[in-house]
Amino acid sequence: MSSALLLLLALGLGLAGWLAARAKAWSFRRSGTDRLAALPSYHGWYVALWVAVPMVLFITLWAAISPGLVMQSVLADPAAAQLPTFGFQRQTVLSEARAVASGAAPAVFNPAAAALVEPYRSAMQRYDTIGLVVALLIAFATGVYAWLRLKPGFAARTRVERAVMVLLMLASLVAILTTLGIFASLVFETLRFFGMVGPLDFLFGTSWNPDPMSSADMPDASRYGAVPLFWGTLYIGAIIAMIVAIPLGLMSAIYLTQYAPPRLRTWIKPALEVLAGVPTVVYGYFAALTVAPAIRDIAVSAGISNASSESALAAGLVMGVMIIPFVSSMADDSIAAVPAAMRDGSLALGATRSETIRRVLVPAALPGIVAGVMLAVSRAIGETMIVVMAASTAARLTANPLEAMTTVTVQIVAMLTGEASFDHPATLSAFALGFVLFLVTLALNFVALRVVKRFREAYE
Repeated sequence: MSSALLLLLALGLGLAGWLAARAKAWSFRRSGTDRLAALPSYHGWYVALWVAVPMVLFITLWAAISPGLVMQSVLADPAAAQLPTFGFQRQTVLSEARAVASGAAPAVFNPAAAALVEPYRSAMQRYDTIGLVVALLIAFATGVYAWLRLKPGFAARTRVERAVMVLLMLASLVAILTTLGIFASLVFETLRFFGMVGPLDFLFGTSWNPDPMSSADMPDASRYGAVPLFWGTLYIGAIIAMIVAIPLGLMSAIYLTQYAPPRLRTWIKPALEVLAGVPTVVYGYFAALTVAPAIRDIAVSAGISNASSESALAAGLVMGVMIIPFVSSMADDSIAAVPAAMRDGSLALGATRSETIRRVLVPAALPGIVAGVMLAVSRAIGETMIVVMAASTAARLTANPLEAMTTVTVQIVAMLTGEASFDHPATLSAFALGFVLFLVTLALNFVALRVVKRFREAYE
């Protein structure tokens, strides 16, 4: 039985426990002997949690343990004595046998896997049966324990609320633990990379040309200079894209909040926010097939003969259009949240509408505007698809926006999908790049929080 069916069974048993416990609590109320300390529904939730949660935890644990037990059982079978000794061939044979035994494949292509199908099938059935029986026993035992505790004076509501509080706390810890896990993995792999290539060579080198086919024991540190990648990321995502996104996003927010009629606003604002939902691959196609050739033609007509069809300018322009909703929406909400008394007071003192916007509304809404800009910058420097399709993968240290350029995220993808092993410095360099990008994004968030805190104190 699959894990999904076991989970459905756990939910079904929990529902049955809820109905039975609620009925028992109603029988207490109908008897009239004692006053219930909690509503009947809380008695039902108490039993349902005791039935479903331990069963779900066991199912999750069993799903992680049972494949290893099945593999040990198959390898102990006499038919496994004919397995190849080479690791890749051995794994291929076992995978084919497992696929046929589980019903994922109709037949095996390797004759050596045919003899392992039945051992796999019997082992899977045996451990599935064991898992089902143990799960049912756990659900029965915990359900009986909860059932016997139900009494008219039992504080079921307190127990249920504590359990819900624990679940909410665990849910809130998921994001924190995930961030810590990402940070720990990046630090560990980055330290491995810096053991092969010096940090100074990586952070201040000006030539990026890793060779995945070179020897991993004696890497050429001069090939791992990441300055061109850092420059390309900042140039495309934080300069060109922001030159497009910040003015257009801020001006559109000012128009929608201060000048646009309500009927026009109801149409323009959703249409503008649709840009945030367009897949990045669509932007990439638009940049590669429309914007980049147009920029090249304009440059050639202006006398620039070496203009490329892949340029940082094309990627930055399209990226700026993509992140306009991040700036516009945050600025729109922040300007709209400014108290009307501040605007009315400015107008009453004789200021024009433009002066009121420039000297009152925008400074008062600055925390939200800065937060939107920082969010847009973080989104831009993490973009990959547009850069791959419009700006090439060539690492160049140049200020010419008409030349091909690349970013950190593009090289991370290139290194992790290359042919080198995970012990090669070319692959480990992706983790070092990711660690630097993580620190940059974290610094941007700190700057945004600092600005928001400073100006919010001034206007509250």
